[in-house]
Amino acid sequence: MAAADRTEPAGTLRQVERRDFSAIGYDEAMRRAREIVPVLRERAQRTEDARMLLRENEQLLHETGLFRFHQPKIFGGMELPFVAIFDIPAELARGCPSTAWNVGNLATHHWMLGYWEPETQHEVWDANPDALIASSIALAAGRGRKVDGGFVVSGRWPFSSGVDNADWNMLAVTVYEDDKAVDWRLCMVPKSDYVIIDTWYAMGMAGTGSKDIAVKELFVPERRALELARTRGGYEHPGAAIHRGALFGIPIIGAAGIPLSPASIGAAEGAYEHFVAAMQKRVGTYTGAKVADFQAVQIKLARARVLIDSGRALSRNASIALQEISARGDVPDLATKLRWRAQSAFAVNQAREAVETLWSCYGAQGIYLRDLLQRHLRDVVAMNQHFAFNFDIAGSAFGLHALGGPYANPAM
Repeated sequence: MAAADRTEPAGTLRQVERRDFSAIGYDEAMRRAREIVPVLRERAQRTEDARMLLRENEQLLHETGLFRFHQPKIFGGMELPFVAIFDIPAELARGCPSTAWNVGNLATHHWMLGYWEPETQHEVWDANPDALIASSIALAAGRGRKVDGGFVVSGRWPFSSGVDNADWNMLAVTVYEDDKAVDWRLCMVPKSDYVIIDTWYAMGMAGTGSKDIAVKELFVPERRALELARTRGGYEHPGAAIHRGALFGIPIIGAAGIPLSPASIGAAEGAYEHFVAAMQKRVGTYTGAKVADFQAVQIKLARARVLIDSGRALSRNASIALQEISARGDVPDLATKLRWRAQSAFAVNQAREAVETLWSCYGAQGIYLRDLLQRHLRDVVAMNQHFAFNFDIAGSAFGLHALGGPYANPAM
């Protein structure tokens, strides 16, 4: 990398007090999420301008515990049922989709860290229970080799959302022997060991700060390198030594689309609310007619409402089913995991279509940067570009397996 391409990671926001959220339940967490939506909405433009998770929003989320709703209770987290990973970001996205995406992403890593060796969990959370963990789950971007006591890894990973605010990063690595892939790991790396490369000049989701990460010939000890083949559901993972709740029997990669899809649903919900409020008062500039009386507008509003409801049900129902299956001591089969991934992609597609439908009859007001609808439109379009939400890819995988084809994914 040329020196001009490198930037050092920004400092993390240290908390002056240690907070324990283990007594906070689902209803209270949702109340806190609803309460801060107007604040996030008011700061949405500043978040976009900052191109990262705004520090004021980060502090608010620390204080409310809304990063820690899936952190194990023994470390002071709420350890809420898995459905919270849908409901809380979806609520927050009504105000600011970028902030909601970062909450879903960073909070998911509090859950995922529970699958690592207990020693690694203590290393992170004993030092700082509020530690934020970014990630890049792009297995092809990282290459590693086995050495005594761990792995030596190199790579450049894209789209590490919230990285400026994080203390650690989960980097996906394919381990090779000669030229043969033999293992797949998620490596916990402290921010002192990686470089942040500021690539994030994006047309949508600008406030996520989803920059590139690079390391070269970095040693990662075995206890910080989680074997993905042990996280396909159940309690084969190292963290099961201290966590046996249903939350920690859920397959990581099999559930991977669900934590990120709610930001699109919430963004569409926020766009819908804004559209209704605007159209109830608007009269045509040239005709003077009341826009709410136009049947075309009424029908498109109904279509958007149903698209949002359908997308919400698809992703939310999968998050509930994952918790229930794990609570029974079962593991979903591959066909079910692939169906859920296709459903998550389809749900995000529906959220995009809902906002596009509203946009199509919103009028010229929507081209102004001051109008909320244009940001939500850009954000849902950007989210739809995520690999996990490409329905052609997810649908092809499901269809191949359903028709008896040779689908294989070692992490699924």
